[in-house]
Amino acid sequence: MKNARCIVTMDAKRRRFEGGSLFADGQRIAAIGRDIPYETADTVIDAAGKIVYPGLINTHHHLFQTLTRNIPLAQDCELFDWLGVLYGIWRHLQPEDVYHGAMVGLGELLKSGCTTAADHFYCFPNGVSGELIDEEIRAAKELGIRFYPTRGSMNMGKSSGGLPPDEVCQSSEAILSDTRRVIERYHSADPFAMVRIGVAPCSPFNVTGDLLRESAELARSYNVRLHTHLAETMDEERYCLERFGMRPFDYMAEHGWVGDDVWYAHGIHFNDEEIRRMGVHRCGVAHCATSNMKLSSGVFPVMKMLQAGVRVGLGVDGSASNDGSDLLAEARIAYLLHKLAHGSNSLTAEDCLHLATRGSASVLGWDDAIGSLEVGKAADLFMIDTRRLGFAGALYDDAALPIATGMPQPVDMTIVGGKVVVKEGRLTAVEEEAVAERARAASLRLVNEASLRTKIDYRALRRA
Repeated sequence: MKNARCIVTMDAKRRRFEGGSLFADGQRIAAIGRDIPYETADTVIDAAGKIVYPGLINTHHHLFQTLTRNIPLAQDCELFDWLGVLYGIWRHLQPEDVYHGAMVGLGELLKSGCTTAADHFYCFPNGVSGELIDEEIRAAKELGIRFYPTRGSMNMGKSSGGLPPDEVCQSSEAILSDTRRVIERYHSADPFAMVRIGVAPCSPFNVTGDLLRESAELARSYNVRLHTHLAETMDEERYCLERFGMRPFDYMAEHGWVGDDVWYAHGIHFNDEEIRRMGVHRCGVAHCATSNMKLSSGVFPVMKMLQAGVRVGLGVDGSASNDGSDLLAEARIAYLLHKLAHGSNSLTAEDCLHLATRGSASVLGWDDAIGSLEVGKAADLFMIDTRRLGFAGALYDDAALPIATGMPQPVDMTIVGGKVVVKEGRLTAVEEEAVAERARAASLRLVNEASLRTKIDYRALRRA
């Protein structure tokens, strides 16, 4: 790749190379800067007029929820009520639905400059093949995105005092057995792996304490990372105090869920002492600004987290609590939210780009290979063309540009491991219209079946 307007590296010094070039040998960046010899390259990309950024990294998602976006009954709910509505649809998931949802969600991420995506899959309906996470991995391989699925679980349904219906829960034995299978089949610790696996019981209100402890032990026996939802809402805090007699963080700590191999999703309602302890143990948090705003969950205390040494990255969260999978938009929303909540001296636009790249890589424990453009790291990057109408009059800070101005259309190019996966704003591996049509059909079938079985019109604009 040659002649970029600017290469924004997001390395430790946040260096930028105006008029820069980048040479990749396979997945690995071999050279970066000015006057790089590229004549021997198999493919040369002319990046004139374009800014090059490190690939964004999504640290929390629920790809299966892509098929249940913009459901009228779930539009104006807080978390527990929102889950109550959507479990009625998700209990009808089939393997092909999981595949179609992943194709759409991961495709959207790639088109927003995301090159690595973590996903939290936890919904395993009764009577359906347990190998549902495999369908997501199949989709990621077809699209060419670097993928970090986490094998989620729920084993505490309503009959045991949990939130989800029993029909989407599994036994601890089935959960742990399949988690071992997924790790042994797919996980790679190679720095340039295309798939890594994490272990991810869903949350304190749908998983037993025994499963939390056993899951942590299993993850550490395989040297893989641990992920779960925590401190997302005040309802969760009240639930933990009433059921367990302690706050959510203390409950998780009691079961082995504190350490530099643990990252939580959301993390809004930690108190100052808990944030201090998280920093000491180098825990990570996936900040999901859009979802938190839509579900009225609260504002993530980002400045306190960063000052305490907590690892912080960005996540789009489930499409159904975001209604999109645009990680650049997520970075912009985080930027604006924290300007409003914490004042003009809070995160800069470039800081939010940092959260979405180096910050997210650190949360995933993958910062040896991804998160910045440096020699020896992966050639994961995206480009935007500064000659677009929407950037006229805005070309004064290349690192801040897509965060400060917003991106009303897809990025121009996304490259993962040296391979072009988005070109001129379109996915290269698939026909997007065909993917969208199959996903629309799957979504309609799910909603219609749920409406028929439950006698609830999920497309109704008002609750009965």
